[in-house]
Parts: sequence; C-alpha cells; structure tokens
Amino acid sequence: MLETSARLLKLLSLLQSARDWTGSELAGRLDVSTRTVRNDVERLRSLGYPVHATRGAVGGYRLGAGAALPPLLLDDEEAVAVTVGLRSAAGGSIAGVEETSLRALAKLEQVLPARLLRRVNALQTYTVPVPRDSPGPTVDAGVLTLLAAACRDHEGLRFAYRDHAGSATIRKVEPHRLVNWGRRWYLLAWDTDRTDWRTFRVDRIEPRTPNERRFTPRELPEEDVAAYVSRRVSAAAWRYRARVTVQAPAPYVADRISPAVGTVEAVDEHSCVLVTGADSIDTLAVYLGMLGVDFTVTSPPELVGHLRELSERYARAIGGH
Repeated sequence: MLETSARLLKLLSLLQSARDWTGSELAGRLDVSTRTVRNDVERLRSLGYPVHATRGAVGGYRLGAGAALPPLLLDDEEAVAVTVGLRSAAGGSIAGVEETSLRALAKLEQVLPARLLRRVNALQTYTVPVPRDSPGPTVDAGVLTLLAAACRDHEGLRFAYRDHAGSATIRKVEPHRLVNWGRRWYLLAWDTDRTDWRTFRVDRIEPRTPNERRFTPRELPEEDVAAYVSRRVSAAAWRYRARVTVQAPAPYVADRISPAVGTVEAVDEHSCVLVTGADSIDTLAVYLGMLGVDFTVTSPPELVGHLRELSERYARAIGGH
C-alpha cells in the first residue's frame, strides 16, 4: 500500500508538468506496466483529480484544472522560492493579498523540512531591504485580476480614472499589458476615444461593468513594453525637461542611461540628442555629469545657470592647480 501511494504521488508530480505524457512514457518513469499506469490514473480520478486523456495512435495524459487544488509537489529550490515569495507578498503592494499570503505561508512552513526552513530564515535574516521614503499606493487584487483577464481575453474596458488631482474621467480602452514598476502597477492600453496608447496607474482605476466587446490586439508601441512604460511614466512626472546635444555616438549614450531617464536620438555617427528631465535641476546636472563626455545645453535657462554656477564652484575648488 505504501509503495502504491508513493507511486501515485510520483505520477501526480509528473502530470503537474505542462505537457502531455504517453502511457509508455509514464510507465518508463514509474518502472511499471502501461496497465498499471491506467489503473493508477483511474485511482487519481476517483480521488477527484481531473486527469484528461487524449485519443489517437499515441494518446496521452494531462492533469486538468479541477474544483479541488491538488497537492503541490515541490523540489527543494521551488519550495524555497515559493516561501520567500509568500513572505515578500505578505508585506507587498497588492491589497487583500497580505492575509492570504500569511495563511498560505503558515501551511507551507508547517511541512517545510528543517534544512529548507533554515535556508529561508537565513535569506530573510541577512537580507536588508532599502527603506522607502513612502509606503506607496496599494492595488486592489480584484482589480488587478480583472485587468489581467481582460488583457488575456482581448476584452475592452470602461473605467473611471482619477488624475493626480483626484478628478475622474470615464475612459474606454483596449487593454494589452500590465507592468509592475517598483511598488506601482500600470496598465498599457489603447485609448479608443483618444486613438493613442495611454498608460494608467492601476490604483487610480475604478472598473465599470460589464466589459466592452472583444477587440483584435494591436501591434505594441515597442517590443520592450517595460522600458516604454517606465519612460512614459517618468516623462509625465518631470518638472524640468532638457534637450541636450551630446558629443558621442547614440549607442554609447543609450548604454549609459536608463530608459526612465531619457531618450536618445542620433544626429550623426559622432553625436546625438538626449531628451531628458527630472524633478530638480540638481538631478538633471548629475545625469549629464555622469555621461563622461562633452555636451551642450541651451535650455531650460535654470539648467544653464546651474551648470555655470557648478563650473565656477569646481574652478574655485582646484584654485590655481
């Protein structure tokens, strides 16, 4: 009986992988006959596990989604990764997930072998997160799930969207991707009224039901969606903007800055234009100073004046040397 139970668990572990298994493949993995495999599959079905079989010359088995969650059979590395992930989620930015994560974590740590628990505790104890200036917004888990499903099913959305001042407008969009940046979530969507791509903060979205009709997905504005969203979000928050001619090839400059800092436009093989911005003139000056090459700034006037003041200060710092 013990041997049969162990074999059923191993069979269940194999079926959990995202692939179809032929009867002969499973028989080889379990070192039994194909008849025994068929009998074990029937035992799993009688226990409530939806094992689907495909017909044909070869045929195969796959574990489908069912009403009851099957036991998760994890190897050591997977168990550590899931435990660390649950601990992080318990203090994360998605509202409503914290309590659920703690319940799941308590169940997992009850059955976690001592050797793995020591690894998890060591990782948690000796990892020091950088403190944040502010806790950041929280996102409703239900809204996040709804948006993800709409992206998957290509369903149009209608929602109230609050701007930074708290004023709400009704938006109709075709959702394409969700992007997580730091503690914030963003929806990249095609705004049907404005006929352009728009980026929306998820914590400012209030969905209206039912969803709109299905749509045909559009070609994304860029292949790297994360870079596109981070650049759009940063640009929207800039207080100061600058257009700088840099005496270096565009690829060189692009490699030295984050997409969130600015965009690079080639002029020729020896120079380019950097379009950048920041909340403060000091930060802009730091970005430019870190390029390590010559550049020319004509605007904004505040940046020109600040760079002149810095150059005079540095000249005084070295005196006559």
